[in-house]
Amino acid sequence: MVQQMPVQELARKLEAKEPVFLVDVREPWEHEIAALPESKLIPLGQLQVRVTEIKPPPGAAVIAYCHHGIRSLSAAALLEHLGLTLAYSLAGGIDAWSVAIDPKVPRY
Repeated sequence: MVQQMPVQELARKLEAKEPVFLVDVREPWEHEIAALPESKLIPLGQLQVRVTEIKPPPGAAVIAYCHHGIRSLSAAALLEHLGLTLAYSLAGGIDAWSVAIDPKVPRY
């Protein structure tokens, strides 16, 4: 079963400087509008062939995010299937981040 991480928990992890690896599974045009800091853009359709680009620090959660959290559910399931046991989907996506955590992140 795919694990989801609420935006509040991710914000807490980032503030505490806990190790995380953020994977943006949206399209490049979406990433240009809004993105979380230090996230790696790998569109969902390319994730399986580019999974070797995901190199989290030891013990880090790998958190996939998209616009509203639908594509990232698929991404987290794929990452888990490929052996990344600490894979999560960001619940609500970057839109929820903008609403609940950082309103300076543009909504679209």
